[in-house]
Amino acid sequence: MSETTPVWAVVALPLVLAALTYSAAAMDTTFRSGGGPVAPLREGARLIVQQRRRTLAPDVLLMRIGVISLPTAALLAATVVPLGDTSVWNLPVSVVWFNAMEVVAWGSLWLTGWGVNSAFPLVGGYRFLAQGLAYELPHMFALITAGLGAGSLNFGEVAAAQNDLWFVVWMPVAFAVYLLSALAMTFWGPLGHPVADDLAGGVAAELSGPDRLLFFVGRFALLTVAAAAAVPLFLGGGAGPWLPEWAWSLIKTCAVLAVLVWVRQRFPVIRMDRFMTAAWMVLIPATLLQTLVVGIVVVN
Repeated sequence: MSETTPVWAVVALPLVLAALTYSAAAMDTTFRSGGGPVAPLREGARLIVQQRRRTLAPDVLLMRIGVISLPTAALLAATVVPLGDTSVWNLPVSVVWFNAMEVVAWGSLWLTGWGVNSAFPLVGGYRFLAQGLAYELPHMFALITAGLGAGSLNFGEVAAAQNDLWFVVWMPVAFAVYLLSALAMTFWGPLGHPVADDLAGGVAAELSGPDRLLFFVGRFALLTVAAAAAVPLFLGGGAGPWLPEWAWSLIKTCAVLAVLVWVRQRFPVIRMDRFMTAAWMVLIPATLLQTLVVGIVVVN
């Protein structure tokens, strides 16, 4: 990648992210209710004109910061994820930046759950903190494993290191853990406990109107960026025959995104205590073993 960011990349980033985010929402509504590709547009229009509800004595500033910071974190994370061989920000430690922006989601959900001053959203916020404690270490080890295999924490260099063999082939555990942590960081599917029905929607229970729209747009955008990051980390980046690199990056991103969206319809929500036990007793040892194997291969 060049040191100078192309102007077209800066302009294209929000457009591509918006298109993929809408695609994720359309796939989700199709899988869940058969609403079709225009269902997200109808729901978005409804929420834009819906009057906001207010709870008793909310901290509106904290709540709005939480809601706005979720899509903002997704956009900032997307700046370092390459599309083909180009990214908006060619940061030498872009993998670390991506992880840091993902952690912003912790603050987003906590501030949203706390700010509305209601019991169910507050419990949902606590649930996400517990979920973060469970998934973050396996997630970090999965990222470190890919970086170790490439000898770099730059997304572009990690993708370039897979010219001969994609990391998913000889790092399957790290790839599987990364996908699981992608579900956790976006509180999606079986790891959607912070917004589960048993809490009447959890963190989002009291959100309405534009606030609710922005919150769930941020959730879908974060899911999209997590899917896009899997491509340079484990799937060879833009490598592929006949088509240009940017096209292969989009195809692979859509494939991972479709899998993540599909998972929501096939698996029930996991109780948080059981997920935490599995994370500490199974996922952390498994990722450490995977990292050890990769380290031995790299050294030899």
